[in-house]
Amino acid sequence: MTNMASPTAGLGNLIAIGSEQYNRVLQHYYTEALLLDNLQLSDWAALLAQDLVYTVPMRQTRSVDETAESYIRSVMHMDESYGSIMGRIMRLSGKSAWSENPASRVRRFVSNVQVFETEQADELASINYSLVTRNRFDDDFFDLIPCERHDRLRVTDDGLLLCRREVRIDQALLGTPNLSIFL
Repeated sequence: MTNMASPTAGLGNLIAIGSEQYNRVLQHYYTEALLLDNLQLSDWAALLAQDLVYTVPMRQTRSVDETAESYIRSVMHMDESYGSIMGRIMRLSGKSAWSENPASRVRRFVSNVQVFETEQADELASINYSLVTRNRFDDDFFDLIPCERHDRLRVTDDGLLLCRREVRIDQALLGTPNLSIFL
């Protein structure tokens, strides 16, 4: 038997699929993917809380009994705040973003969405899968970035705001030359 922690440990009650709260979260993710896929970064920024923490830890290949320790949080692909993400959006919207000129053609597929209550009355937790496909230039192949996202969403009168995201990429070696896109 392995010594793996449950991915839902520490989360509250599971919210039923099809409930109003669940559908609100699912619609939020679909809207987020549409905005990012169409490079509407300023509109996507409106879905971010000002205390946002957005991280993408490195992954190491470990033995089965060490799987829970395969994500290394002392070294990150991304370790962002609201301010740094806004800086990235400004750079990507300008003429100096060589890594995204021409822009990548990206599609984000979100699935396996689970939504949980949290200890904060105005926040929900979510674990979901995302498959990002990315194509550049005239290449005939796609980069694939499969990942599991652990999110905290703040419930406001105007909708949901992303206040925490940890993206756990499945690959130890990235199958893309850079991470100049948001996951």
